[in-house]
Amino acid sequence: MNDFELARFWENDELAHQDNCFHPAPQVALGIRMSDECVFAELGEEGDPWAYTPVERRRDLNRRYNDKAEKIVGKRLLREEFLPEEARLPYVKRIGEVFGGEYIMHNATEWLKEGIADAEALEKKLDEVEKMDLRAFMLPPNWESEKKRVYETWGVKPSPVHHIRGPVTLACSLMGTTEFLYFLADEDELAERFSNDIADVTIKMAEIMDEEAGLSGKATHGFSFADDNCCLLSPALYEKFGFPVLKKLFERFSPDPEDKRYQHSDSAMGHLLPILGRLDLNGVNFGPTVLAPEIRKYMPHARIDGCIAPFTFMHNDREGLISETKRDIEAGFACGGVNISTAGSINNGSLLESMRLIMEVIWENRR
Repeated sequence: MNDFELARFWENDELAHQDNCFHPAPQVALGIRMSDECVFAELGEEGDPWAYTPVERRRDLNRRYNDKAEKIVGKRLLREEFLPEEARLPYVKRIGEVFGGEYIMHNATEWLKEGIADAEALEKKLDEVEKMDLRAFMLPPNWESEKKRVYETWGVKPSPVHHIRGPVTLACSLMGTTEFLYFLADEDELAERFSNDIADVTIKMAEIMDEEAGLSGKATHGFSFADDNCCLLSPALYEKFGFPVLKKLFERFSPDPEDKRYQHSDSAMGHLLPILGRLDLNGVNFGPTVLAPEIRKYMPHARIDGCIAPFTFMHNDREGLISETKRDIEAGFACGGVNISTAGSINNGSLLESMRLIMEVIWENRR
C-alpha cells in the first residue's frame, strides 16, 4: 500500500466498525491494535512483557514504538500518557479472594492460587460468603480518604467491575481443575449453590463499585467474561454450572439489546455454542478452531473478534497470516460482523510488519 491507500484503508476501517462491524463497508474491519507486550521484540529491548515496567520507561518504550508504528501501519497504536504511581487507588479485593483464593505472581504472571480443597471445604466457604459484608471485605480501611485525595488531585474515579474471570475458570482456579470436575459431576446441589453464589457475589461487587464510581442508569449497563476453561465442560455440565451465571449477570446488567454481552474463551469450546447462543451475545472472542461461520449459526448479532491464531501472529508466519486473514475476510463478507483479530492475546514477538501484512490482505480483498 502506498501512503494514499494507507489513508484510505483507515477511512474504510472506521466505516467497517460501524453497527458492531455489520456495516456494509468496502472492507472487513481490522480489530488488531497490538499491545504493550509487543514493544520489547519490536524495539529489540530487554524486559519481561508480563512484568511491571516503571512508568517513565513504559512511556519511552510506547512512544518509540508508536513512532515506528506510524511509519509502518499509519497509526499510533499504544497509549503514551500514564498517571504517576500516586494517582493509583488502594487495592480492592476481587472475587477470587471472596471465595478464599489468593492472587500471586508466578513466572511474571498473575495466578489465582487454590483455596478450596474439596466439597466439604467449599460448603464451609459458601456459608461464610453468604453472610459476608462484601463492601467491608472489598474496600481497605483508608478507602474513603484515598478516594477523595486521588479524585481531587488527579480527577481519577474508582473503576467499575463489569468484566470478570468466567465461572468455570474461576472455579477451576479455586478448587483445582481435576477436583472441580469430579465435584461438578458428583455434587449436583452444592454445584448449583456454588454457581448461584458466584452470580450473586459478582452482581453485588459490580453494584458496589458502580456506586463508588458514581455511575447510574445506562452507565452501569454491559458485562463481559473471560472463561477459557469452559471448554473442559460437556454441554450438560456447562448448562448446569456456567450458563446460569452468565444468564443472571446479563439479565441484571445487559437488559437492552445494545448492552454489552461479551464472552472471551480462547479455547476449543465450539461444543458450547448452542448454549451460549441462547444469551444473544453481541461480542465474542473464541479459540482459533472455533471459526466465524460456525459461530454465526448460533449468534446472529455477535461481533466476532478473531479468528487468527495468536501463535501464527507471534511467529510472524507470513503464509499462515495470509491464509487465516483471507479465510476470515470471506466469512466477514458472507455473514457480517467479523472483526479481524487474534483468537486470544497479542503476544510479544508479534511484529508491526505482520500487522501491515494483514492490512494489505484486507485491502487487496476489499469489495
